Amino acid sequence: MGSSETPNLLSATEAIRQIQAGRLTAVELLRTCLAQIERLEPTLKAWAHLEPMIALERAHSIDRSIQEGKTVGPLTGIPVGVKDIFNTTDMPTSMGSPLWTGFTPGNDARVVFYLRQAGAVIPGKTVTAEFAVHTPGPTVNPHHPGHMPGTSSSGSAAAVASFMVPLAIGSQTAGSTIRPASYCGVYGFKPSFGLIPRTGSLKTTDSLDTVGFFARTVEDLGLLLEVLRVHGTDYPISHALLTDATRQKPFHRPWRVALVKGPKWEGAEGYAKEALLRYASKLAAQEGVMVEEVELPPGFDQAHHVHSLVYDKALSYYFKEEFKKETLVSSILKAMIVHGQQIPLSDYHAALQRQRELAQALDDWFKDRVDILLTLSTGGEALKGLDSVDRPDSCLIWTLCGVPTIHLPVFVGPLGLPFGAQVAARRYNDHDLLRFVHFLRQNGLVPDAPYPVPALALQEEASQPKALREVVQ
Repeated sequence: MGSSETPNLLSATEAIRQIQAGRLTAVELLRTCLAQIERLEPTLKAWAHLEPMIALERAHSIDRSIQEGKTVGPLTGIPVGVKDIFNTTDMPTSMGSPLWTGFTPGNDARVVFYLRQAGAVIPGKTVTAEFAVHTPGPTVNPHHPGHMPGTSSSGSAAAVASFMVPLAIGSQTAGSTIRPASYCGVYGFKPSFGLIPRTGSLKTTDSLDTVGFFARTVEDLGLLLEVLRVHGTDYPISHALLTDATRQKPFHRPWRVALVKGPKWEGAEGYAKEALLRYASKLAAQEGVMVEEVELPPGFDQAHHVHSLVYDKALSYYFKEEFKKETLVSSILKAMIVHGQQIPLSDYHAALQRQRELAQALDDWFKDRVDILLTLSTGGEALKGLDSVDRPDSCLIWTLCGVPTIHLPVFVGPLGLPFGAQVAARRYNDHDLLRFVHFLRQNGLVPDAPYPVPALALQEEASQPKALREVVQ
């Protein structure tokens, strides 16, 4: 997808090929991304802060390096949105809160450093919910501005879905990567807990916070994972497990896929349940796949309660100073902090122990009988109203257990809005999970390109370039 007039429509992988081949420059790519931002941002509101001049200077520098024959990095000239919970040296980090408006940390988060080292261009910081929790920011759904875009990483998901940037990073403590990916119609990847460093980013819950990211193609997911994850023997746990061939699925054996309805299935819309079951049937018809409806091990009906105990107690600790300024803290966060303050330390420690037990139970379950878990990402398409109370889903279970999950943008609801399924794998089997999603793409079970250019882009259709209108049609 894309053309010489609209390189912002290209995937990151294709744009890199064209830049390296001399058919596209980093400046040309960035300018079309900035033009898309200028066109759509007044309505979409995906960005908390923009620095186009700094980004252009960076893009010019990358182009000069390429002309001089220097190695730039695996993300050569690619614009990447950064959720406004990650520190940046050249932009403020406000974390979606008026308490921190204009705060400049003076350093880069580790993942931002990795992005810059890889040759990425960062045009700005994307909108987050207040402290990456529940109170939404101003971002709207790019497919229909009257509907919610998802939870706290909504700015990043909307920016990728609307072709403002090819890639963006976010985070997930419950469902804040998978859910906005579902509602905005793009791929979302929450890797294994601990695989991507959190240094220099907002901390809400030590045992849950996970860096995630968004892309429009399967290839781009793998590209960004390799840039952001830790590498080498200095990280002995992840290195040992990622390189342990006995953990990975043997190439000669069929994929063992577990269709899991799981806790909160009853909260999903009927059309969403039917879509997942049809998808599982299509998958089962493929050669090299065995699909079986399977129940989770006993105890997972407690997962949401355990998550609430861990999450709310941690919030009450990390935000005790902000809580004192009650007029500047949302009612949602305030209620969670009040709840957390009422949780005895003994209950919190018991919940942490229960989290470890559930994680081990899920790991054993994967080890004994399952390569891939398949379930819904959300209970349906996006609800109307930015402050709507979302349907319950299973996203936080996979976060609680630290396993990698990928959202697949494969369904469309009755209002024409996207949603989808998610697949999960054993912790640190992230490469297996990516390999399975590549298998799905090769068999036509996931899209090569995202849900069509958002309806939001049609508002000024008459003034848009012809190439963009053709993509929409």
